[in-house]
Amino acid sequence: MKIGILKEMAPLERRVAATPETVKKFIALGAEVAVESGAGLGASIADADYAAAGASVGDRAATLGGAGILLGVQGPELETLTGAAPGAWIVAGLNPYQERARIDAYAAAGYEALAMEFMPRITRAQSMDILSSQSNLSGYKSVLDAAAEYGRAFPMMMTAAGTISAARVFIMGVGVAGLQAIATARRLGAQVSATDVRSATKEQIQSLGAKPIFVENVAGIEGEGTGGYATEMSPEYQKAQAELVSAHIAKQDIVITTALIPGKAAPRLITDAQIQTMKPGSVIVDLAVEQGGNVEGAVAGEVVERHGVKIVGHRNVPSRLAADTSALFSRNLYNFLSAFWDKEAGAPVLDAEIGDAVRLTKDGKVVNERLLPQPAATA
Repeated sequence: MKIGILKEMAPLERRVAATPETVKKFIALGAEVAVESGAGLGASIADADYAAAGASVGDRAATLGGAGILLGVQGPELETLTGAAPGAWIVAGLNPYQERARIDAYAAAGYEALAMEFMPRITRAQSMDILSSQSNLSGYKSVLDAAAEYGRAFPMMMTAAGTISAARVFIMGVGVAGLQAIATARRLGAQVSATDVRSATKEQIQSLGAKPIFVENVAGIEGEGTGGYATEMSPEYQKAQAELVSAHIAKQDIVITTALIPGKAAPRLITDAQIQTMKPGSVIVDLAVEQGGNVEGAVAGEVVERHGVKIVGHRNVPSRLAADTSALFSRNLYNFLSAFWDKEAGAPVLDAEIGDAVRLTKDGKVVNERLLPQPAATA
C-alpha cells in the first residue's frame, strides 16, 4: 500500500498530515510512503527529514502516482488529485457540511473519502480524534493571542510603586479548547471564570481553579448532545443566559468564546450591546469566527475594534502553531490507520463502528447518514 502525503494548498494552512515520526511507523507496518516536496516546510520539517525517515520525496505527480491512501490536513481539490489510484482513500479533515460540493465530487470520481472530524467520541477512538487534539492547542493559542492584544499584564503584581490587579478572563464554552484556555489563563496569573450550557462542565471548571458562571433555576436544561457536544438551547435558557452573561461580561478584561455546534452556524453568545458595556481596552477572542462567530461584529481573519474593544478573529488557529498541531494531527491519522491495519491485506480494513462513522463516500455515492436527506418527521 502506497500512502501519499500531500502538500496543503489551502490559504493560511501550514500544517502537514505526517511527520518523520509517523512516516517511520507507517513504513514499519509495511507501507510505502511518498511525501510531496515542501509539504512539511510550514511545520518546520525539511524534505531531507522525510527522506531520512524512509519516505520518497517528489513532486505532486510522483506522490499521487499509484497511491491508495492520501493523507491531508484539509481536503484537497479534486482537480489536484490526477494520478491517484482508482478508489483511493482520502483521509483528512474534510469539512463535510461546508464543503459538500467537494464531497460530491470525490464520490463522482470514485474516491473513498474519510472525514476525520466525524470520528466517534468513544474510548477507543480518543487517540484518533483530530477535533480534540487541534482544539486543545487552539485554546492555548487563544489566550496568547488575547495577551498580545491586551495592553496590560495578566498576573497580579505587587511592586514598590503599587499593585497591579490581575486580568479578569471569562471563557465561554468549556469543551477541549475552553478547558485549555482556562488552564493557560490561570498559568499566566489571570483571575478566570467560565460558563457552558452543559451542567456537567461545572466540576471541570472548578477543578482548574476557575469560577463557574452558570444559569440557575432553569430546570431540565442540561445542554448535553450526542458525543459530548453541546446542543441548541431553549428560548428560556437563552434568555436567562443572556441576562447572566450581560452582568458578568461588563466586568471582564478578556473574553474567549469557543462554542460550536457540529453542522450548524456558531451560536451567538455576545451582542453588540454587550460589547458596549465592556471597558475600553478589553479584548474578545472568537474561536468560532470561521463558522459565523459567537461575537457580533467579529470578522474572520481580522482584528477589529468596536466601542473600544478589540475583537480577534484569526482564521485557522491550529495552523498558527503548525509544528505542534502537525505532530498531534499526524499521530491521530497514524493511530486511526494502524488500528485497522491488516498485515495479510497490506492495508487497513475498517470496522463498522468507526468506518461507517467517518466514511463519506464509497462506490461513487455519498453514503454517510449525516449527509443524506433525513426522512420527514411523522406525527
